[in-house]
Amino acid sequence: MLSPLFTGLEEHRAKKGKQNTAAPENMLIVHPHAAGIDVGAEEHWVCVPADRDAQPVQKFSAFTCDLHRLADWLTACRITTVVMESTGVYWIPLFPILAARGFEVALVNARHVKNVPGRPQTERFDCRWLQKLHTYGLWAPSFRPPEDMCRLRSLLRHREHLIRMTVKHMQHRQKSLDQMNLHLHHVMSDLTGVTGMRILRAIVAGERDPRTLATDRDYRIKSSADTIAQALEGDYRPAHVFTLTPSLALYDFTQQQLAACDEEIERVLRTLDSLVDPDEPPLPPPTTAHRQPQRNEPAFDLRTHLYRSTGVDLTPVPG
Repeated sequence: MLSPLFTGLEEHRAKKGKQNTAAPENMLIVHPHAAGIDVGAEEHWVCVPADRDAQPVQKFSAFTCDLHRLADWLTACRITTVVMESTGVYWIPLFPILAARGFEVALVNARHVKNVPGRPQTERFDCRWLQKLHTYGLWAPSFRPPEDMCRLRSLLRHREHLIRMTVKHMQHRQKSLDQMNLHLHHVMSDLTGVTGMRILRAIVAGERDPRTLATDRDYRIKSSADTIAQALEGDYRPAHVFTLTPSLALYDFTQQQLAACDEEIERVLRTLDSLVDPDEPPLPPPTTAHRQPQRNEPAFDLRTHLYRSTGVDLTPVPG
């Protein structure tokens, strides 16, 4: 026989589940021609209103040909708006196909969808749940910039990723120097400068004499050649030199990719429509003038491109 406490808990759970899954009977239908898509890595589950097809819930593969077949089916079902989650990057191939067909695509933040109670645990019912709530206009679509801004945003995110990779290679390189007890970073402010790169390339090439390595010192370095030579006295073990070599090579390769990315970013910026002519009126002078270029700055005049395409000088804004 069940205890009264257990019975009470079961009744509470049943009432709670009933409240979460209750259908909104008297809510106003905002999107009568709505469809819901549960996006996945290998397959997409799609739901349309029950009166549009004998099988209102169907499964489509993630192959491109099936994405076009999905769009054809939505067109045949007289769908005008579609809702789907921004799950990873799986929605990206489907979004432009639906947008090109004229569908109004509502991209919903996956975190917002997760926090809504009553969501089923299977893809088949998940897409039906998305479609039903979209019919009543309960999803707030995320902001999606124009296509030219999307291209620029993808390049800028890739550039940020390259910079993070550069930092990783610098950390690996510094670890090799520490293991060899080379205190070069204590006598120089920047190992990626002219002197630091000369010395590192000489070490990788096989030079071990601290005095010879110190001759690569640039005249702008404050530390003397003797101080640099003392910092370069260490244990040049082959294993640590071996680990230093790929770190330096990967750093050089990442810098090349960063330069290529800057060229592509500038090319995309040139294609943006101009709101103002940067020459008439002339671009105002910058409020802060750096004495030297800052690390990881773009290799082109980004300030002029931003002013031309937006009509506002965004560089004084902190951040």
